[in-house]
Amino acid sequence: MTFRNFLRFIFTFVFAVCCLGLQPAYTAASNARIIRLSLVQGDVRVLRDSKGDPLANDKANWERAELNLPIRQHYVVATDSGRAEVEFENGAMAFIGENSVLEFFDLSLEDGALTTRLVLRQGTASFYVNPARDDYFSVTGGDFTAEAGSRANFRMDNFDDGSTIAVTRGSVSVAHKDANTILAKGQSLTMRAGQNVTATIGRVPESDEFDRWVSGRADSVVTATNAALQYSNSSTYTSGFGDLYTYGGFYPVSGFGYGWRPYGVGFGWSPFDNGNWFLDPFLGWSFIGNQPWGWLPYHYGGWIFEPGIGWLWAPAGFGRGLSPVKFHPVTAAFVRSGNSVGIVPSHPLDNHGKPPLNLERGIVPLTNRGGEQTALAARKKVGGAQRALCIGQPVGRFVRDLDPLANAREQYSVIADDVAAANCREADGRRVTFTSHTFTAIHGAILQLAAECVGNGFTHCKRGA
Repeated sequence: MTFRNFLRFIFTFVFAVCCLGLQPAYTAASNARIIRLSLVQGDVRVLRDSKGDPLANDKANWERAELNLPIRQHYVVATDSGRAEVEFENGAMAFIGENSVLEFFDLSLEDGALTTRLVLRQGTASFYVNPARDDYFSVTGGDFTAEAGSRANFRMDNFDDGSTIAVTRGSVSVAHKDANTILAKGQSLTMRAGQNVTATIGRVPESDEFDRWVSGRADSVVTATNAALQYSNSSTYTSGFGDLYTYGGFYPVSGFGYGWRPYGVGFGWSPFDNGNWFLDPFLGWSFIGNQPWGWLPYHYGGWIFEPGIGWLWAPAGFGRGLSPVKFHPVTAAFVRSGNSVGIVPSHPLDNHGKPPLNLERGIVPLTNRGGEQTALAARKKVGGAQRALCIGQPVGRFVRDLDPLANAREQYSVIADDVAAANCREADGRRVTFTSHTFTAIHGAILQLAAECVGNGFTHCKRGA
């Protein structure tokens, strides 16, 4: 392909993308409710897209749960000899005890109100509920459903011989068939298994080791979160702020308020040095930070490089209104040239359709398990016709074995045949692949930038004037 033809291809690609109205990969997930697996202790498993009772499905594909795993509707978290904690957007928390199975049956959003319906299939779990106006929060276990319409703490046990709910703060409404029972602080309700199901109301049992663990976790998270929120303008989203306060420090940044970076890192620290890539059919590739603080910085806000300090995460985009905060699978833009695949940390002032502002800081390369980068060309049937797709495998150093071809349909958008075919051709000795991810960085860029990237590789690109 000659240089002139390449420029024509760039123009054609931009025009085609504009006509098709393609959006960056994160846009599809921006209105979905995504919550966080905030603590993993011992053996914890996760099941995606559960249908029916997960305990009755002997073919269920249980995977090892990762800290900071994004959880969406129809996920199930199960423990063996382990415990887990889940943080919701507004600061609510679920604490899962040993040998327990909790299903996230409904995580929906309507007119700014959060609807949360959980099912405790087995075991023990405690809940710290902090609903805003019009939010709905319920947990079903056994033959009843517990609903919390205001701030409340309660524990549920669900086993073969019966179920119990105990309220330690606020009040909870317990629905069983056509009856509703209000439990106040210090009260419990027990239903024994059997044909003649009867409810017994009594006092909350004495605290055990699990209760003390839950109380300590809740107190520490709430205290740290309140301390961290003074550095942010977030009023409706609080998940993950507590870990920022515990594991890092905030620094004043002109024009952005405050920036954050973890303790113990030097000037040369790169935000994406450590972590995993996780593929979800609805979210695409998501970055999972493997540090306790690795939630907020990789899914919200943006990154600033401050002279004399280094990389700082800026808590931007939260606002003070009631609008839901958008979740991003990764706070970075994917770029690719030839067989090189990399990401550029997103800047808070990045604009859709323009090169990322942090591009001048270089690129974080992504490698597969063999240390080599991969660019794959695949074909699949769309509407009965064969269409070419150039796809890449954006995998990090710690990625698990995943088949990118099997997930091509969910991960990448199909462009017109001629554009997709052109994507797979050679350009000035380098293969240039554009996908819905790289579109974020390339669409609308000055042609001079594209030409420099082709000739020199993305690691030597400079933003055009």
